[in-house]
Amino acid sequence: MAKCGQDTIGSILLENAGGGGGFRLWAIISPRAAFGRKLVNGLVCGGGFGARAPTRKKRPIGAPSPPSEAGSERLSELLKAEMSSESESEEEDAAPEEVQRAVERLREGDRGREAAAEVRRLAKDDPAARESLGRLGAIPFLVGMLSCVDVHLQVESLYALLNLGIANLQNKAAIVSSGALHKMLALVGDGGAPPPVAAAVAANLLALSAPDSNKPLIGSSAAIPFLLHTFRHAAGQPREDALRALFNLSIAAVNLPTLVAAGLVPELLDAAVNVDHPELTERALAVLCNVVSSPEGRAAVGRSPAAFQTLAEVLGWSDAPRCQELAAQILTVMAYKEYEARAAMAAEGIVSSLLELTLLGSDEAQKRASRILQFLIVGDKAKKPSAAVSAPLSKEEGRSPEEEEMSEERKAVKKLVKQSLQSNMRRIVRRANLPQDFSPSEKTKSLVVAGGGGSSSSKSLPVWSAAELRGKPWLSLSSLP
Repeated sequence: MAKCGQDTIGSILLENAGGGGGFRLWAIISPRAAFGRKLVNGLVCGGGFGARAPTRKKRPIGAPSPPSEAGSERLSELLKAEMSSESESEEEDAAPEEVQRAVERLREGDRGREAAAEVRRLAKDDPAARESLGRLGAIPFLVGMLSCVDVHLQVESLYALLNLGIANLQNKAAIVSSGALHKMLALVGDGGAPPPVAAAVAANLLALSAPDSNKPLIGSSAAIPFLLHTFRHAAGQPREDALRALFNLSIAAVNLPTLVAAGLVPELLDAAVNVDHPELTERALAVLCNVVSSPEGRAAVGRSPAAFQTLAEVLGWSDAPRCQELAAQILTVMAYKEYEARAAMAAEGIVSSLLELTLLGSDEAQKRASRILQFLIVGDKAKKPSAAVSAPLSKEEGRSPEEEEMSEERKAVKKLVKQSLQSNMRRIVRRANLPQDFSPSEKTKSLVVAGGGGSSSSKSLPVWSAAELRGKPWLSLSSLP
């Protein structure tokens, strides 16, 4: 058999036509691909590329063709390789020319600052450009630029990475896997980085901490001390970005001990009542809600001298209902989980704020305030319903020292609750704009009796509304003991 001629067979491919056994010729070779010519040579010549075909015996006319499993497998591999190559080429061709040019400039490494700025601009508002830039390999080049000493180049690269990660989980994962987190934290060090670099790193940590898969990794790095330092000392957008990133990290329970150990709780309490930055109050309370879900967080709140006083102050912010709800949620967790916190709450005069909240707060705030009052009045019954059964009922000498101490604390709490009810009800009614001459009150009398220890009932406290009080004059201050 003569050698196959490339000029005569370079543009054909045998293809199964619908599985019926027939074949037709198909044009395949593009001007740019020499691979196609090799493929056709292998198909037609039946062997290696460009090699002389082996001599074969003639097959009688009408005899079936012998199967060639090796040739079929080789054909399949060649077709897959060609299709993969063409697919990559088509994806690259499909990307806008401007995007391809930006990535090419990153690869060349010439005028890196301008190239990073171009990527930053293209990725800012165009989701398709972000996807194309990530697919074409822009992220590793930008991460490599973070090692440069030029501060302006660092800033441009950081914001280019930030824009590439907007609403794109694949790019965020690629940024983390390329080692960007380590390089970002190396830039800020111990807080001595230039403010523009620190602000850009804080913004990137906010974006990268959004996916749940990244939260443990970022929390185990040096990111938390940096974010806390930025929250303490920065101002404006960097401080807000740092607090939002801390909120993201606080969602993962594994990060809570690290956040508490870093000293986050006192900073959150200070921010909760910082009148100079009211926009941070709600978010600081939201972070604190996550923190008190851990034993370490509750212990840190209990150790803070002004914690309950701060939260009681927030309860009085009638123009910030969301802040009231968050503060009430924190107090609910503390009252339910930490028995020692109940006496501290009552000692700080928090009962009057809770009573006021049951009248004037939002629906959610009223429910939570009533729940806290129930914990304060009932003592530890809501937490340990079997305590009354297990304690001796007839022999006082049979009580343990722990039970005696608990009983004294419970009596002190009930006494404080009763005093608060008596001394603050008139002010609450006056704030609700109610008339001063009320008829006898059975509802209030029962509440005060329960608070003073005259009743062992563990019913939930009623939730009153101002409209109900105005429409039904059954409340009387004269009935209070």
